[in-house]
Amino acid sequence: MTEDVRNIVLGVIAAGISAALGWLARTYLWKRKLRRRQAFFGLPDNSESLLVVNRDAGGPELTVKRHDVFALLELSAIIKDCGAHAQVVAHDTAQQGFGERTEFCVGGPASNRRMAAHMHSLLPGVRVNTDPEPGPDRGAFQIGSERYPLEPGITEYVLLARLTAGQGQGSRPVFLFCGQLPVTNQAATRYLARHHERLARKHGGNAFALLLKVVNSQAYGPDVVELVGDVTRAAQAPAPADTPRASSHRAK
Repeated sequence: MTEDVRNIVLGVIAAGISAALGWLARTYLWKRKLRRRQAFFGLPDNSESLLVVNRDAGGPELTVKRHDVFALLELSAIIKDCGAHAQVVAHDTAQQGFGERTEFCVGGPASNRRMAAHMHSLLPGVRVNTDPEPGPDRGAFQIGSERYPLEPGITEYVLLARLTAGQGQGSRPVFLFCGQLPVTNQAATRYLARHHERLARKHGGNAFALLLKVVNSQAYGPDVVELVGDVTRAAQAPAPADTPRASSHRAK
């Protein structure tokens, strides 16, 4: 074997070893990233999850509003990326506890009984005005002593929460997407899809509740979202007995 041939063979072997090491490194990083995502969402390989949706008030059949359908699509992509499976159920048929399967609950308490039950049990500091009659307070959020009114198409709020029942490390979380309008539910699911890695680094497996503001949805849809703040402590604390002078947050 000549010197040139030997150098070529050694070069090919070195290139092969480098490619193999690179592939192994990328595979390791991808799997570590996947495991972190699965841990945050409580979705190990081949696990089952629930997508709980509200019913449109127009009839008894399961009719989901357009933006809520888009929200379900965002969540379905997350579930698929984790290698898990999803079952879609209506809010008034999901008569079971939680903790065994990860749950994604979409819709406000006025149209989603399951959401109302979760908020009553796990977020007692949050009040939502569900009065069906038109008025300045219709749809407004009250979190602790702060009030967040609904201005359709201009400023709308949505609560994004990751909660557990406190049943140990094996307990699967429930994710709440409680918006003042369907477009805000989609905005919250999209926010979660985009920022779940940052949220996992910050909160780990702990519960959190974030208040998001959707700006000018009549022009931008669910794309322009601002984080108002982490309201976990206020949302989990008992609601004030009477808060007639709660401050109001409006678009500037």
